[in-house]
Amino acid sequence: MVLLAAAVCTKAGKAIVSRQFVEMTRTRIEGLLAAFPKLMNTGKQHTFVETESVRYVYQPMEKLYMVLITTKNSNILEDLETLRLFSRVIPEYCRALEENEISEHCFDLIFAFDEIVALGYRENVNLAQIRTFTEMDSHEEKVFRAVRETQEREAKAEMRRKAKELQQARRDAERQGKKAPGFGGFGSSTVSGGSTAAMITETIIETDKPKVAPAPARPSGPSKALKLGAKGKEVDNFVDKLKSEGETIMSSSMGKRTSEATKVHAPPINMESVHMKIEEKITLTCGRDGGLQNMELHGMIMLRISDDKFGRIRLHVENEDKKGVQLQTHPNVDKKLFTAESLIGLKNPEKSFPVSSDVGVLKWRLQTTEESFIPLTINCWPSESGNGCDVNIEYELQEDNLELNDVVITIPLPSGVGAPVIGEIDGEYRHDSRRNTLEWCLPVIDAKNKSGSLEFSIAGQPNDFFPVQVSFISKKNYCNIQVTKVTQVDGNSPVRFSTETTFLVDKYEIL
Repeated sequence: MVLLAAAVCTKAGKAIVSRQFVEMTRTRIEGLLAAFPKLMNTGKQHTFVETESVRYVYQPMEKLYMVLITTKNSNILEDLETLRLFSRVIPEYCRALEENEISEHCFDLIFAFDEIVALGYRENVNLAQIRTFTEMDSHEEKVFRAVRETQEREAKAEMRRKAKELQQARRDAERQGKKAPGFGGFGSSTVSGGSTAAMITETIIETDKPKVAPAPARPSGPSKALKLGAKGKEVDNFVDKLKSEGETIMSSSMGKRTSEATKVHAPPINMESVHMKIEEKITLTCGRDGGLQNMELHGMIMLRISDDKFGRIRLHVENEDKKGVQLQTHPNVDKKLFTAESLIGLKNPEKSFPVSSDVGVLKWRLQTTEESFIPLTINCWPSESGNGCDVNIEYELQEDNLELNDVVITIPLPSGVGAPVIGEIDGEYRHDSRRNTLEWCLPVIDAKNKSGSLEFSIAGQPNDFFPVQVSFISKKNYCNIQVTKVTQVDGNSPVRFSTETTFLVDKYEIL
């Protein structure tokens, strides 16, 4: 098989996009395509026509033709198989088989055509491999961007923390009638003993901004990924130069899929010397006709101490859970003390908690099939119509005390049927034609925004729209277990601490 060119043209022979796999002039290919409609015999159901020099193998696509131009001695069976693959590639990039849509995605189509044929010969690839090759996903680039964004967030957080310390010191000095201390440099101020004590007794709980711990730094070593950051300054200078010349610089962001939606990056919180991370993950499976098949929730309190003088402390835990969770303390934690007074402390009070490492001091687990425990119910109703399926999907928040952020409800769609027709929608949507999914995006679901619905129509069967997957993140935990106070073992003096609470989705499906 020697494939000369692959083209998408109109019924009049006008070339919309064409890829030549051998050396051929533009005039030559335009002439071949212009002659193609005149060679077809009306009323005959052939998929190829021949001239003295070439063979046209074609397939109608609504108002267009997908045409392969080959030599006359090529294998017609292989040509037809290649033609079918070309015809399946086009709907992957174009929502509609129209001239303006083909022109808009012409380069995407050419890149995909190059993966199918090389130097006139068919490559042994399928549709999934073509999709993977054209995406050109780079793990090293992701790592480089993540490290750079983390460094920028840490620098901004440090700047805000220092600014708050300076403001607090000025306020303390004004309350005591003293002259506010001068600040000669960044972080060079000193605060009196009385104001320091006042600062220690306060618990920092910021609610105005999202609080997510900074991404952990990758260990140093001979990793190729870390070498990308070696030219960080050159990249910054290049970007600044482009901006100064009037160029608009846009940072690329990958679309969040179901498995990625839980990884939400927000500005880091101000971590004190004693920092608590309260994290819960939920795994939930529901039936499409109702009924909770399984719900399992795992939670943990992680303690991190960065100053060894706060190693001997106790955590005051407030447990307002009424769902029947099973609590379990760390083996080194005094279980009797926790049971009697809800205090987390070491069995040996003379010992200290580990410093500069995350230690899990308390974990809990909830497993149930009780439907009233579902935090967010999803009801999906596909109904067949004359043109395909009308799909109605709605959500309702069952736990009024929760606030779910960055909610993404992902509905699978049939392949090769184009984009859905959206009727009514609360929020926004994204249609991913490559993965054949419709993502219903809601920035916030809370007590003021408890329910919403989405209606759309598309060709398909009711089973094509399952399983529905849900992802979200919340800064309020599900089981109402919090650390309210931290005190020293000696003297019960209060210790300043910070708290980070996260409620994530591990798996949330409606089958």
